[in-house]
Amino acid sequence: MPRVRVPELMDEPNLAADAHRQALAGLARINALTRSANLLWPTIRDLANEKLTVLDIATGSGDIPLQLWKRAKRCALPLAISGCDISATAIETARAKASVAGANIDTFLHDVLRDPLPTDYDVVTCSLFLHHLDPPDVVELLRKMMLAAKTMVIVTDLVRSRTSYSLVWIASHLLSRSRIVRFDGPVSVRAAYTIREMQQMAAEAGMTGAIVENCFPCRMRLCWGKS
Repeated sequence: MPRVRVPELMDEPNLAADAHRQALAGLARINALTRSANLLWPTIRDLANEKLTVLDIATGSGDIPLQLWKRAKRCALPLAISGCDISATAIETARAKASVAGANIDTFLHDVLRDPLPTDYDVVTCSLFLHHLDPPDVVELLRKMMLAAKTMVIVTDLVRSRTSYSLVWIASHLLSRSRIVRFDGPVSVRAAYTIREMQQMAAEAGMTGAIVENCFPCRMRLCWGKS
């Protein structure tokens, strides 16, 4: 499939807060059912033999940090997790969810494209965000993540293919009533990258030794560690 990037409804600056929250809830449901946090957890778990700090960028409603926090709690691992996002509605939603769960997760507003990332985190993660960006911005963001992470960068995103498009279309319509999720899901796949394209962008960013691999369902994962 050729890459086609169409502006997503979630990215509209004047998106109504209620519609935004409904879309975030739909995405969180899809992430939970597809166990998206599992793409991050094994690597984080193996690093967390002592207190580990994690920053999740473009965190949305914070469902991925919350799932990581729950796994760390069950395993009694010392994990300090933070999340940042450009959307005040997303941060408000993430804080509310963390509060209900009793999770000690720090969330804050941050524009990851305009501003440098804070550098006091061991691991920097990003889920389902890079397809929102064109290649030059992807390369620049990967460079920022490299500079910010003391130990590891982990990125997950959709894989662009006809199979992914069909499965995401079905999931978006079955698992959410949000018109935003139903529109943005398939559009996201058309805007996503292939494994080879992600490898090329990682190389341009200077991520020597980065591993990019296919993951179920319809995802890819990039891991890069500092030697």
